[in-house]
Amino acid sequence: MTHAFLKNPQQADICATCGTRYPGRRTAADTCPICLDERQYIGDNGQVWTSLEDLARNRSIRFERLSDSLLSLQAVPHLAIGQKAHLILSPSGNMLWDCLPFLDEPTVAYIRSLGGLRAIAISHPHYYSLMTDWADVFDCPIYLHAADRQWVMHPSERIHFWQSETIALWDDMALVQTGGHFAGATILYHPRFGEKGALFTGDSIFVARDRKSVSFMYSYPNMIPLPKKAILQIQERVARLQYDAIYGAFEGQIIPDNAKEAVHRSLLRYLAIFEA
Repeated sequence: MTHAFLKNPQQADICATCGTRYPGRRTAADTCPICLDERQYIGDNGQVWTSLEDLARNRSIRFERLSDSLLSLQAVPHLAIGQKAHLILSPSGNMLWDCLPFLDEPTVAYIRSLGGLRAIAISHPHYYSLMTDWADVFDCPIYLHAADRQWVMHPSERIHFWQSETIALWDDMALVQTGGHFAGATILYHPRFGEKGALFTGDSIFVARDRKSVSFMYSYPNMIPLPKKAILQIQERVARLQYDAIYGAFEGQIIPDNAKEAVHRSLLRYLAIFEA
C-alpha cells in the first residue's frame, strides 16, 4: 500500500491507543503524553506504536450520508478511540469536524469529488489524530483553540490557534469554546443546519445512550467528573445558541430534535447534584 498523497508517511508513528500522530519514529521507550494524561490511559498491552502503512493493510474509511449536506466518517475496523468525524457540505466551502487517525486514497478522491475541504476544526486533543496530514492533503487550515496548544504533538503552520470564546466562520457557522473536558474544548454551531440549527459536539457534550440527555465529564474512560464551575461555564456558553439537533462523536450519537431542551435538562440535573 502506498500513500503518495502524504508527506513522508513512513517517517511518523501513531499511538495505537489514542490515534495521535507524532513526527519521526518512536521507540519502545517513548510514551504518548496524551495517553499519560489522567483523561486518557495507556492500553492494556502498554505503549504500542503503529504506522499508516500498517493500518492500511486492513482498514478503510466508511462514509454514511446523514442528510443532503452532512456525512459521517469512521475508520473500520475500530481504530484507537473509534470516534467519527463529520463532513459538513456548505455553499462557501466544506468543513471537516473532528479528525480520524487514518486516511487513504479512496477517501481523498471522494472528498475531493464533493468539493474538498475549506478547513478542519477539532473539538479537543483526543481527536487531533492525523490532522496535519489531512490538512496537507486538502491544502486547508486547522482551527484549534489556543488553550489546548500544549497537546499538539505534530506542529504545523496550517494550525490556526484562536483564543476568544467564539470565532465566526463562513455560512454563519461558528466555533464555541465550552471548556470542561479540556480547557479549549470546542463545539461547532451551525444555525442553518436543518430547520432549527445544530451543534456538533465531539464529546465536549456527550450524547447519552438514551438520546434524550447528555453528559459532561473531565475524563470519560476514567470517570472523572467536572467541577461545578466548569458545568456553569458550559451552561453559559450554550444557552444563547438556537439549535434543535446534536451530532456527537460516536456511532448512534444523534439527538435529531429537541436537543436544546435535552441539554438544558441535563445541565440542571448536574447542577442539582452539587446542591444535594
